[in-house]
Amino acid sequence: MFDAVVQFWSSLVSWVSGHVVVPVLSFLHVGQAMGDPNDIAAAVIIAFLQLVIISCIFRPLETFAPAEVWTDRKLTRIDRTFTLLMVLGLNPLFAFLVLTPFANLLGGGADVGATAEPSGGLLSFVPGIEQHPFIAFFLYYIVYDLTYYWMHRAQHAIPWWWALHSMHHSQRQMNCWTNDRGSYLDGVLQSFVLASAGLLMGVDAAQFALLELVSELVQNFSHTNTRIGFGRVFERIFVGPIFHRLHHMRVDPSRPNLHNCNFGQVMSVWDNLFGTALYGEPIRPTGVGDPTVDADNGRGVIAMQWGALRRFWGAVRSVDGWKLQEVAFDEKDFHPIPVDHMDLHAFEHDEATVPLERTSAV
Repeated sequence: MFDAVVQFWSSLVSWVSGHVVVPVLSFLHVGQAMGDPNDIAAAVIIAFLQLVIISCIFRPLETFAPAEVWTDRKLTRIDRTFTLLMVLGLNPLFAFLVLTPFANLLGGGADVGATAEPSGGLLSFVPGIEQHPFIAFFLYYIVYDLTYYWMHRAQHAIPWWWALHSMHHSQRQMNCWTNDRGSYLDGVLQSFVLASAGLLMGVDAAQFALLELVSELVQNFSHTNTRIGFGRVFERIFVGPIFHRLHHMRVDPSRPNLHNCNFGQVMSVWDNLFGTALYGEPIRPTGVGDPTVDADNGRGVIAMQWGALRRFWGAVRSVDGWKLQEVAFDEKDFHPIPVDHMDLHAFEHDEATVPLERTSAV
């Protein structure tokens, strides 16, 4: 059965490569400059699968088993646009124009991905690991997910990085498309951190593509507006929608540190291990209290990117922008303001201005 699936996948990749990718590359006169056509074909197929699964599985869950009930979904439309842009264009473009040369610079060859064995790095020092590609993948995944956990905590703790990452958190109607809502500069920084972890471990591009698909789908699911999750036991291992929704909750002035929780990407093990896990809270509104960041909800894709860059520039040139602390941003010069110097009740929204109707999930 497994061999049949592998054979089908290989045949599908070869067909897309020969009938779609190679003709397009020839038309653009770029040849092999964008990488192995088979790798590009695999990325195209993965993108298509991701869109199908989000549209046909995750989106219906928001209708039939919602965590929050909304009177309309108008704030979610921009997230769908972000996903289409990322999955169909920006992700493949960045991967093959930036990450592939980066991998080659650090020792990877043009044929990276031609084998399922480790391509060097730390995994090559594990005796006999080349005979056990699944174990190699598992070890890499652990390192990958742990790297993401600490990177994610840094995104919230370093004000200039939060200036970018806050765009992802500004969504008041968190939904199955929200995972790709984010600053493109933030995406570049994340990609270099995670790709560097992959290069350090020495896992080949084919397994990296599988890792990306699994990670993206779990994150799409964890952002879905649904009360369906992994259950009491497995949610201690994997990140589910209710668990991740608490990470996106707005600040509670009566419990100001409550929202600093649940940083895991795919595995919630790290939150439990390092004391940042939060369970058992009721459904809470998502978004941010900071009005400078919350203004993203009224913007389009380009305006949101520009707003995040303005916050970033205001923070990166400020001393407060380099201190490990939680901040809001001044509405005029975007200078970061430590929230412990502010009245958090000023962050509470006038509910009449928020186009949501909320119900608790049982």
